[in-house]
Amino acid sequence: MNLKNNCTRTGAYILLDSLVQNGVEHIFGYPGGAILPIYDELYFWEKENLIKHILVRHEQGAVHAADAYARSTNKPGICFATSGPGATNLVTGIANARMDSIPLIIITGQVGRTFIGTDAFQETDIFGITLPIVKHSYTIRNANELPKILSEAFFLCQNGRPGPILIDIPKDVGLEETQEFFYQKFSDLFKKTNYRTEHLIRGSLLKEIISKFTEYYQPLFYIGGGVIRANAFKSLQQIVKIFQIPLTTTLMGKSCYNEEDHLNCGMLGMHGSAYANFAVSECDLLITLGARFDDRVTGKLDEFACNSEVIHFDIDPAEISKNRCPQKAVIGDLRKILLQFLKKIRLISDLKIGETTAWLKRIYRWKETYPLLPTNYKSITLSPQETISLIGKENSYAFFSTDVGQHQMWAAQLINCQPKKWITSAGLGTMGFGLPAAIGAKIANPNQDVICISGDSSFQMNIQELGTVAQYQLNIQVIIINNGWQGMVRQWQESFYGNRYSNSYMKNGMPEFAEISKAYGLLGYKINTLNELKELLPKLKNIKKGVIIDVNVIENENCYPMVSPGKSNSQMIGLIPEIIEV
Repeated sequence: MNLKNNCTRTGAYILLDSLVQNGVEHIFGYPGGAILPIYDELYFWEKENLIKHILVRHEQGAVHAADAYARSTNKPGICFATSGPGATNLVTGIANARMDSIPLIIITGQVGRTFIGTDAFQETDIFGITLPIVKHSYTIRNANELPKILSEAFFLCQNGRPGPILIDIPKDVGLEETQEFFYQKFSDLFKKTNYRTEHLIRGSLLKEIISKFTEYYQPLFYIGGGVIRANAFKSLQQIVKIFQIPLTTTLMGKSCYNEEDHLNCGMLGMHGSAYANFAVSECDLLITLGARFDDRVTGKLDEFACNSEVIHFDIDPAEISKNRCPQKAVIGDLRKILLQFLKKIRLISDLKIGETTAWLKRIYRWKETYPLLPTNYKSITLSPQETISLIGKENSYAFFSTDVGQHQMWAAQLINCQPKKWITSAGLGTMGFGLPAAIGAKIANPNQDVICISGDSSFQMNIQELGTVAQYQLNIQVIIINNGWQGMVRQWQESFYGNRYSNSYMKNGMPEFAEISKAYGLLGYKINTLNELKELLPKLKNIKKGVIIDVNVIENENCYPMVSPGKSNSQMIGLIPEIIEV
């Protein structure tokens, strides 16, 4: 940390320099009046190849792309937007990142300091608007505050429970010149005693919990997104293998463990596998890692794992006993805690492994009885399950982003992903997330395949981001599961609202997606049969352009299994699909 003597810099310069010094390589954003001083400075930094800005077509696209960039790299995503509507267009994406615990740094322009509070052109109190949905926020009053605040923002968004940080910068702060500033990296904050970054648990508690792994006959790991965010999946895999304890994951925890392994029960909850939901209903010990017992997982809360002892591990103390009171709770960084566990296990000379063979056989019988992929279709029209399953098998090492709805649940059920390669809007359920998320993942991982699974309704939410795909020549594949409806809405209207399909039919006014893709200079295909899809997919392996594949699927197919609202996880509907003839 060195004071730059006799060196006058603008606030915009200090901001860009602070970002670069903290390791930022990419920014997602859209310019506007109040943030123009920063974009003017950015011009020179990009010219020197010190940082790269990705121009999106809508600010919501910027924040979703930054979100996926963070998910796929475990580095903070960075996005820029101007004041007023530019800033408010970020709100959905900020809330999305907050719900899913994603580290973001959002830089917004603001009207000049003397205009704040006067209802100046494009003035909006984005600081106040976003208070409930950020981890922390700042309004910059002096340019010389920027290095310290940027470093602190990098620290806060990543340490503890990750989350989004907002930094609002008045236009005249970007233009302000100063010599009175310090350069500081967020890594320097670790050296300060007032920044606590970890919790270590007592060896006696570790030993007690390890002994519980062996005492119970039907233990189950319940894994949430905290394991992914903490990069704890390797330690988890070792512990699961040592004790031969099966596991189930939330939508956010998906990909933390080999999904083809016999110990993996897949996703639990409203549209989870039957065997996962039966397992959580029958287990006698539930070991919860980085999950929050949300309503889509638990169903009827007082019947969720009601005969089980619960041990809850989480980095956020606020999650302990929020929905379910555990018998034991451990607060701290999951990666460090699981490494402690492994170290302790290796020191126990007389380690006993519990007897889970009968439990695993029982789960295996459930898997055989209630498969996720129906095998008894007699249909001319493609089923969405066939489509998504084939895409997953053909692209086993790809990054997968999804939008929200039936296709999201089918993708979660049927695609086996690698760690950190599953990118979806889980907590907020944001339609329109998939395409900009695929952009963010591709920018972060340019040499890897990126596939977006979308629906005809979700895709139209941020369809304009095809312009970003075209501009940066991103070879992303977008698979549209096209059933002509807001699929999940239609399913609920059929199941719970007496078949009253109020405003959920989308074919009236629907464009030809393949033709839209071509209009952007990308490739577009319309698929009607499984054979057409099988013939097309191998041809796309070496194509360097973005591709839209519009797949016409069965219109009235429902996503099963399903736990109805107010029911326990063991009370699923749609477990045994009937033969469908279309």
